[in-house]
Amino acid sequence: MTLQTDLSHRVALVTGASRGIGRAVALALAEAGADVAVNYRERAAEALAVVTEIQALGRRAIAVGCDVSDSAAVTDMVARIAAELGAIDLLVNNAGIAIIRGIDDLTETEFDTTIAVNLKSAFLCTQAVLPHMRARRWGRIVNVSSGAARGAGGVGLHYNASKAGMEGLTRGYAARLVKDGITVNAVSPSLIETDMVKSGLASSPARIPMGRFGTSEEVAQAVLMVIGNAYMTGQTVQLNGGMSFI
Repeated sequence: MTLQTDLSHRVALVTGASRGIGRAVALALAEAGADVAVNYRERAAEALAVVTEIQALGRRAIAVGCDVSDSAAVTDMVARIAAELGAIDLLVNNAGIAIIRGIDDLTETEFDTTIAVNLKSAFLCTQAVLPHMRARRWGRIVNVSSGAARGAGGVGLHYNASKAGMEGLTRGYAARLVKDGITVNAVSPSLIETDMVKSGLASSPARIPMGRFGTSEEVAQAVLMVIGNAYMTGQTVQLNGGMSFI
C-alpha cells in the first residue's frame, strides 16, 4: 500500500485559484499528477500565471473565468472544462469573499452576497460535477471552510454563517454520496498569511500559540491529505496553529 497521493489521469477544478490558498491547492494537485482548471472571477492575469506554473510541471491546465455564485455560469464552466480537459474528478470549493463588517454596519446586500459566493457556490459547483463522479463511482470534494464556522472570527456574522453552512453542506453531501464512491470533506484554516489576513484581519500572529501565521502551502497539504484518504468523509480538518481544539 502506497501512502503517496497519485492523481494521474484525474481532472481537478479549484475555484478561486488565481492566488493565495486556491493557487497553492491548484499547484499541489498538479504536482500529484492532476490536470487542473483554475477558476477565477476577476484576476485573469494571475490565473493565467498559475496555469503557466502548472504547465511547467508537465500537467494540462486552463484558466476559466466564472462567477461561481451564478448557476448558468457554473454549468457553462463545467461543460468547458469537460471539453478541454475531461470531466471533473476532483472539486475544491475555495472561492470566497470576506467583507469585514460589524453587526450594525452589515447590509442585507452584503449578507446575501457573502452567502452566495461562500456557500451557494459550493452547492452549485458540487451539483454540477456529481453526474460524472457518480457514473465513475469515484470523486473527491473538498470545501475550504474557516475557523469562523465555530468561533467569533474577525470578519463578521455573515462570514460565520457562510462557513458554518459550508461545513453543514459537507456533512450532508458526505452522508448521501458515500455509497457512490465520493468523499466530501472540509479543511478549516485560521489566520493563514493571505491577502485577506494581511489586509487587516490580523496585524500580527501574537495570539497564535505557534507564534506565526499558517501558509497557503500548509492548507494545500491538508487538502491533498483528505483527497488521498479514501476512508475519510464528512470530516473537517482544522489548521489553526493551536488556537482551538474543537
